[in-house]
Amino acid sequence: MPQPKVKLVVTGDDFGYCPKRNQGIVDCFQAGGISNVSLLVNASSAKEATELAKRHHIPIGLHANLSEGLPVSQGLKRGSTLLNKDGFFHGKMGFRKALQSGLVNMTEVELELRAQVRLFGELMGYLPCHMDGHQHIHVLPEVCEVFAQVLSDCGISYTRVPVERGLHSCPWLSPVLRDFYMQVEKDALESIPVFRRHGIRWPDVYLGLTTMGHNMSVPNLRRAFSHALERDLDVSLSPPGGESKNRTNTTERPVLTAELMVHPGYPSHPQEGGCGEGPDDFSQSADRQQELTTLKDPALLAFYTQERVQLCAFRDL
Repeated sequence: MPQPKVKLVVTGDDFGYCPKRNQGIVDCFQAGGISNVSLLVNASSAKEATELAKRHHIPIGLHANLSEGLPVSQGLKRGSTLLNKDGFFHGKMGFRKALQSGLVNMTEVELELRAQVRLFGELMGYLPCHMDGHQHIHVLPEVCEVFAQVLSDCGISYTRVPVERGLHSCPWLSPVLRDFYMQVEKDALESIPVFRRHGIRWPDVYLGLTTMGHNMSVPNLRRAFSHALERDLDVSLSPPGGESKNRTNTTERPVLTAELMVHPGYPSHPQEGGCGEGPDDFSQSADRQQELTTLKDPALLAFYTQERVQLCAFRDL
């Protein structure tokens, strides 16, 4: 390929969730549909996932989880502000509600995040170079401060800032989903000064909210990319240093860096997988396989070549 126009990290989230997810992610990686994965260390098949990553040389980072299943830290006991009466995390919306009510102890957040980083290191033999948040918990108010400090202390260079161009003009999103994504975007925008202050980096462009599950198709992905490729960058969203590290000389347009968040896999068996409570509805649906099929589609791979999009890992940015 000639000099790329875009260096794209296609990250398969929720690696380790169940054997069917793991197999789908491996198949997608081998087919050239993803270039990076994000591991749930508290998921039921996390150890198997790390063995697969080593065997197939899959670049892997950490998908920090404070919202689903069981904690990793042995220091979190019943009565922890992160856990419900049954000892599980509060859930995607439950965690947000507890946070908004001022009921989440940030010391416990830090304890759990550090425990997950340590466990990743034990499983893989090294620390991740990127770390994001399951269900976007890492950009939530207060949490992002702790998250950024943990990344800085552990030497983890990259995170995810889920602000997607074209989100506001996406007709196929349901009102409930659109409202949630708008809140994710608001939180992400407010997290940027925190990440910048700690020297944390992120790609220039993010994609993935508008193309999740049954909304993923080659036309929808092309639409998302058109928004990313045809507009000038908003400097306020840029990571420290902006695009300058990718500039080859003073006359060429700099290489754009981007991340596409995806969730490929095969549908989970009803009683197999999850993070301690069993697999959720999304995992058992056909949505995961829809993503897998689309990401492997020759038409999408041809589009990458046509637009000079080079798939890579975070370590290659």
